[in-house]
Amino acid sequence: MTKICELFGFKQRNLSMYYAAANGLAEAFNKTLCNLLKKFVSKSKRNWHDRMEEALWANRTTHRTPTQATPYSLVYGVEAVLPLERKIMSLRLAVQEARLSRAFNEKVRLRSFQVGDQVLAVRRPIITSRKSGGKFTSKWDGSYVVQEAYSSGAYKLVDADGIRIIPINEKYLKRYYP
Repeated sequence: MTKICELFGFKQRNLSMYYAAANGLAEAFNKTLCNLLKKFVSKSKRNWHDRMEEALWANRTTHRTPTQATPYSLVYGVEAVLPLERKIMSLRLAVQEARLSRAFNEKVRLRSFQVGDQVLAVRRPIITSRKSGGKFTSKWDGSYVVQEAYSSGAYKLVDADGIRIIPINEKYLKRYYP
């Protein structure tokens, strides 16, 4: 372990597990958490464990002067969406959602097939021509020929023997290239 630490330039510190006060960072956080919990709990102080998530959320979304950021943004790369922002749509949330939608839509491949196209279908209980082989078999079954295309994105398929498969959604199909 010493060689690995030297290789990566780490300084290893050993603390006694029976003397937690030696870990200053943990003690500083515990002090902060206790102060936050005091603000959240009622006068009886018996429900502190019910309010722990709120206190941690407040701690993670509070701006820190040394880092000029919140701990949440340092971990996830974006600011947290506050519950109030979900109720009242903010510009920041709208821009963030648009960015996520755009990133998702770039990866989506539209699938549309014409009558006569050869396709593979995901192995499902609907498709009866399943071959045994255990977990090493392909998750795709086929090839099938599109016999009929419906406007709803469903397709009626026929296998090589002319056996019809009940209509199947396009998301369970992919083009077959012989």
